Amino acid sequence: MTRLPSDRAAGALVLAAVLAAAFLSMAVYAVRGRKRDEDALGKSAQLFLGFGDFLLHWFLWAVGPAVRVSLWLGLTPDFYNFAGLALGLLSGVLIGAGWLPAGGWAIAIGGVCDILDGRIARLTGVASAYGDFVDSTFDRFVEAFAFLGFAWWFRATPYGSFLAASALAGSLIVSYARARGEVLGVTCLGGLMQRGERLVLTCLACLLDPPVTAYLGWAEGSVVQGMLALVAVTTFFTAAHRTVWIAQQLRAHRPGLESDSENHPDVDPLVDNAARGAGGVEVATRSADPL
Repeated sequence: MTRLPSDRAAGALVLAAVLAAAFLSMAVYAVRGRKRDEDALGKSAQLFLGFGDFLLHWFLWAVGPAVRVSLWLGLTPDFYNFAGLALGLLSGVLIGAGWLPAGGWAIAIGGVCDILDGRIARLTGVASAYGDFVDSTFDRFVEAFAFLGFAWWFRATPYGSFLAASALAGSLIVSYARARGEVLGVTCLGGLMQRGERLVLTCLACLLDPPVTAYLGWAEGSVVQGMLALVAVTTFFTAAHRTVWIAQQLRAHRPGLESDSENHPDVDPLVDNAARGAGGVEVATRSADPL
């Protein structure tokens, strides 16, 4: 084991202070009755298959003051959509440059922006298909930025870039499987490694890698590579599970259905959603992020 360098020690102290404040906030939340968030319940939202639901509802409670301040300032959902996109790009740049803690904080603040845009949209009555599309698409950009940053940072290592690429591919397939299912009228919620879980793990890995690797004498990036391997394996598992489950639902309830994308392969299956909605296919509105 080695002593932490001064810059890493400072980063570790900042992280410790934030965690202490978070634990204190959790205690206040628990004492005040652990009220569960209505929006999250309505979306059947879970974190880590329900094992992290306390953290989920606490965090949504904790961002309540930010929602109220945003409403008072007149900040719009688009403000937070584009702020989250900018922070996602910044996180990728910081990670690619090797500034993991800064990248981790950018991911965390971007995640808060992702929550605030939907909350403000619903509270101000401006929720729309436009907002759903922009929000979910920007989320994919944000994830891509972070994983591309990891791929660049690990470019000189034997497996790091491959793990980053695998995690990115698995994450995008998870999102596509759900989106494609919803186009065909099957909504698939839940899963082992949705965007919330990926965001939490990515953020924590960036924040913990420098102090943990320095303290234990491991190679820099070891914690991040472990996280990328975990995300890669679990996202492909989640994607496979969603693919099988949605296919079973479609076969059971629409045995003779042929999608327009099969009859017209030049048409993108996600783009022609509006045209197919009039033909009796349920067009599921986005009750939660298509993860």
